[in-house]
Order: sequence, then C-alpha cells, then structure tokens
Amino acid sequence: MKKAIGIDIGGTKIAAGIISESGELLHQQEVKSDPSDRESMFKQVVTAVEQVLKGTLLSEIEGIGAGVPGKVDRENGIAIFQNNLPWQQFPIAARLREQFGAKPITIDNDVYMAAFAEWKTTQGQMNETFVYVTISTGISCCIIHNGFFLRGAGFAGELGLIPVLSKEGNERLEKIAAGPGIQNIAGIPTKDVFTGYVNGSKEFQSIIDEAANHLAQGLYSISSLIDPHKMVFGGSVIVNNPFLLELIKEKLKTYQISEQQHLLDQMSISTLAQNNGVVGAGLRVFERI
Repeated sequence: MKKAIGIDIGGTKIAAGIISESGELLHQQEVKSDPSDRESMFKQVVTAVEQVLKGTLLSEIEGIGAGVPGKVDRENGIAIFQNNLPWQQFPIAARLREQFGAKPITIDNDVYMAAFAEWKTTQGQMNETFVYVTISTGISCCIIHNGFFLRGAGFAGELGLIPVLSKEGNERLEKIAAGPGIQNIAGIPTKDVFTGYVNGSKEFQSIIDEAANHLAQGLYSISSLIDPHKMVFGGSVIVNNPFLLELIKEKLKTYQISEQQHLLDQMSISTLAQNNGVVGAGLRVFERI
C-alpha cells in the first residue's frame, strides 16, 4: 500500500495524517499552532509530522503534501501571504525537504487541498464544475472545472470578500457570516448562538436567519457566474450545524430562477468532517492538478 503524509496547517492547530493512495486516513495527530514567530510555527509542523510517523518508517512514505492558508507559490514551494501565520515568503517546501529528506513535497492553499479530497471522495466527474465552500473562522471556496483547479491569477475563490447586503448596508460576507462574524453580532460564542437557535430563541433565530440569507447571497453569485453541477460544504460552522444548509437552500431558492435550481439538489455537507484538509494534502502527493 502506497502512503503519504498530509498536513493541514492552521492558525489554531496543525493536523498531520498518513493517507493511503485510495484516500483512507490511516493515522492522524494534532498539535497546537505557535504563530508567535516563523520558526516556532515551523517547529510545530515538524512536531506534528514526527508524531504521526511514530510506528511508520519514513522510507514507507511516498511524499508530503501540505495545505497552507492564504496565497502560496506552488511551483517554488513558498507560503507567500497569510492573515493568521507569520510566514510571509516562507520557503516551507525547502524546509520540509531539509527536515525529512528528498521526498516529493506538494504545497497548496488549504482550501484547495480540502476541495480536492471532497472532489475525489464524491466521485467528481471530469466533465463537471465542482465547488467546495468552507464556512468556519473564514469563508472561502474552491472551484474544480473539468478536473482542474480554477485559480485565476492566484487568488481565486475568496468568497468571503464578496460584499452582500445587510441591515447595516454592504458588508463583506466573511465579516457577518463566518464564525467570528456571528459571534460579534450576537456578543456570545457562535456555538451558543446555534444552541439558542435550536432551543427556539427568537433573538438567535433572527441572527442565524440573517446569516443564512447573507450566505445565500454569496452563493448566488457562484450560481449565476459558473452554474456548478455540485457544491459541497465544509468548515466547523456548517459541519457542526448541518441544519444551516437547509436554511441556506431555502434562501438561495428565492434568488434563483428555475434554470439555476438544479443546484439545490446537489448541495451537501462534507462526510470527511474536519479531516478533508489532511486527506486532500496526502492525496495530492499521488495526483497533482
């Protein structure tokens, strides 16, 4: 069995896993991130990999894939810009190669890694347009069209930057519908807002209803621009609160014309939960798009 290491690097935690060529997550470890400086952060990445390798020989590993937030230079293996890490212009591929030997190293944006896992595990077709959307600390998306990432000039998929109409006027979607945005509006942790919604609180029902409407506005821009065949959602906000998808679909339907509504039946929540970034990073060692 061929195996690779997948790493999902975030501002809060780093997850590393051993992935089979078929996409099976064989073993996983998590460590806390340390974004205090460049070297401390990289040290935690090394720790995560070393922990997941316990019991496995490095010689059994085909290569390493790493998902990094923000903008990356895939060809040269450099993390260019991130909002939550101290890695501007950080040569992560070279550093991983120094640490673990001359293994093939594949890096990409973390959302692209997660999207690849979702596309592969949902039997994505080469002749379709597939969209992965993450709703978590931030909001972003990735488009796979005819088997290739749609990257634009390098910063495609930043759905959270799209302005949507709110009670206060136009706001960027991420500011009012991602986890921290919902928390700022409610004044309490986001998970408590969703608990209040489930328990029937009118105040929290209003907040979640508005968030669903804002998300529907952002998604309608995708529906109108590229008319995707399939859309899969990940990220803690929607994975932990799956009823949110039905709310979003109800709102989205009011914006769509009949020819666009085929998408409503092809919207689903990830079955990989929070592991898609690790799985996708490992799979990219075997298949590069």
